Amino acid sequence: MDLWIPITIGAALAQNLRFMLQKHLKGGALSTGGATFSRFLFSAPLVALLLLSYAALTGQALPEPGGRFWLFALAGGLAQVLATMCVVALFAERNFAVGITFKKTEVLQTALLGFVVLGEGVSIGALCAMLLGFVAVVLLADPPKAAGQGGWRRYLNRATGLGVLSGILFACSAVGYRGASLSLGDLDFFLRSVFTLSCVTAAQTVGMALWLRLRERGEIGRVLANWRVAALVGVTSMLGSLGWFTAFTLQNASYVKALGQIELIFSFLATVFVFRERTTGREVLAMVLLTASILLLILWK
Repeated sequence: MDLWIPITIGAALAQNLRFMLQKHLKGGALSTGGATFSRFLFSAPLVALLLLSYAALTGQALPEPGGRFWLFALAGGLAQVLATMCVVALFAERNFAVGITFKKTEVLQTALLGFVVLGEGVSIGALCAMLLGFVAVVLLADPPKAAGQGGWRRYLNRATGLGVLSGILFACSAVGYRGASLSLGDLDFFLRSVFTLSCVTAAQTVGMALWLRLRERGEIGRVLANWRVAALVGVTSMLGSLGWFTAFTLQNASYVKALGQIELIFSFLATVFVFRERTTGREVLAMVLLTASILLLILWK
């Protein structure tokens, strides 16, 4: 089995746990911005420590990034912040599993952006698997209570808009991170991954702190007051991001994102057994189709 496959699955699991914790924070303790900020504030120091420790243990010098690195890294970091805010806001619109699934429109968008920006294409088999996953997302785009609305109007709702926008932004971040990592040259792949992640999380922490200080006074204090849950958000964020960055370094970003849809299985289990939220038959069917698309991707990539 290729190394990027188990790394991606682990990243999806960690990310799902992080979204569960952020849903809890968004439930009353923090605003959308505060719940988003918590993932960066507590993960940035951990990533920096990991970077310095790994470099020291392996006897490697830290990379010297150029302008191309910073362009990709900062663009990806900004896109990720905005995408995360969209997902946290989306939790108020639909149940947990559906909220996560809307985000998965990023798969096809990542394939398109990866081709345009990095010149990386995908195989016909992989594209078919991605399209199958897209069909499942379209099934979920129709709200359960759409009485009185016919045709395409049923798909024009706030949840769909937030989900699709988050998908576009997450696609931009994935391509940005892969571009940043590749720009570092033929260094140790893990060093490239951790270095890129450290630079990005540090910039995101500073940027969001300034934003909250200007726009949501007192929110940083509320994040610190909820440090127990917020710190867990930071730890799971670090583990998830480290997995994604490493996978992006090893493989085409669109393949990584497509396999990352295994997160839907984790989110479905969380919906049923943790949040005790109901799911419809159509939602279950969509998740089955997405699971099939994951298996086909692994077989046909």
